Amino acid sequence: MSDGILAGGLAALLAGLLGSIPFGLLLTRAAGLGDIRAIGSGNIGATNVLRTGKKWLAAATLLLDFGKGVLAVWLVTTLFGPGHAPMAALAAVLGHCHPPWLGGKGGKGVATALGVFLGLGWGVFVAAAAGWVVGAAASRISSVGALAAMAAAAVTGFLVLRMDAAVAVAVVALYVTIRHEANIQRLRTGTEPRIGAGDSGNGK
Repeated sequence: MSDGILAGGLAALLAGLLGSIPFGLLLTRAAGLGDIRAIGSGNIGATNVLRTGKKWLAAATLLLDFGKGVLAVWLVTTLFGPGHAPMAALAAVLGHCHPPWLGGKGGKGVATALGVFLGLGWGVFVAAAAGWVVGAAASRISSVGALAAMAAAAVTGFLVLRMDAAVAVAVVALYVTIRHEANIQRLRTGTEPRIGAGDSGNGK
């Protein structure tokens, strides 16, 4: 019992530390653009990095934030077994959203959530990616794509994953949705900008 608790704690710590790497901040500083938290929404995610005007930097941030989610689940599964994968998914996303190195103020978690979805099951990732594409294309609003992706993942998880992993996917999806509270409010009032039309505050 104690060994299982220790393994679970180590798995969560490892995944959380991987998730907490603030790639958006590190990359913008390395590129000589200063502190990304002083730009746009103040978020460290790819959407806010895009506001620097450096598309390649935003793409790199997106891929790295996605990759750390995949890596967290894969590494924990390899080291501690598949039973710890759901916890790793949760810890990685929480680490991204609340990195201790930045006072707990991180991104909204979309890219990292997509990464852990792929780590838990490719079917969930495909559903989430399709949800984002359809939602964003239909509305031309990035946050609608993100919300559609989370909804699609949550539903699909219960169809294709075992129960503990499906619950983890649903919790991650719900938490990322909650992180978009301000975006949801702007959607309700019709003030959420469309893609390419200005600052949406939808940092990932």
